[in-house]
Amino acid sequence: MKRLALIAFLLSLSFQAFSQKGTYGVRAGYNISNLDFEDVPTMTNEHRNSFYIGFYGDFRLSNAISVVPELQFSPEGAKAEVLHLDLIQMPVFFKFRLNQKWRLGVGPQVALKSHKVNDGMRNFHYSAIGGLEYKFNQMIFVDLRYSYGLSNIFDDNQGVEAINTNIQIGVGYQF
Repeated sequence: MKRLALIAFLLSLSFQAFSQKGTYGVRAGYNISNLDFEDVPTMTNEHRNSFYIGFYGDFRLSNAISVVPELQFSPEGAKAEVLHLDLIQMPVFFKFRLNQKWRLGVGPQVALKSHKVNDGMRNFHYSAIGGLEYKFNQMIFVDLRYSYGLSNIFDDNQGVEAINTNIQIGVGYQF
């Protein structure tokens, strides 16, 4: 709980730091998630498909570069119920405007597991993310993202190693 409060506090600081130049919005869409095991898993490992939702702040650093912190709920992991990961994520994108319609984004992401604490999975996960965004107008956009886990999702004492990977296909609305 302390970590969640710390994440919320840091997110609020980032919103306040850029509040003079910032815009805000919501985004939602479809997840295609899976676990990549180091060794062959003993169970069937199938994609978990689900929906995500979140909100963001978009703060311009220049005409071509923005920093975009987000907070979102994203069900991920694999299809087997014991491999479900319901995550509260905080990606921080650095977005680069390619032209009036397209932006490319890269950055880190931290995720907090929002379900059982002692289930053999780590409570925090770290990922690298990248994405491409297309703006229809000043308010509506679509995006495609890929996240690649940088940390093992299982506790060290489990003897299993896997990372979470996820594709997000979404739509957003900027206020």
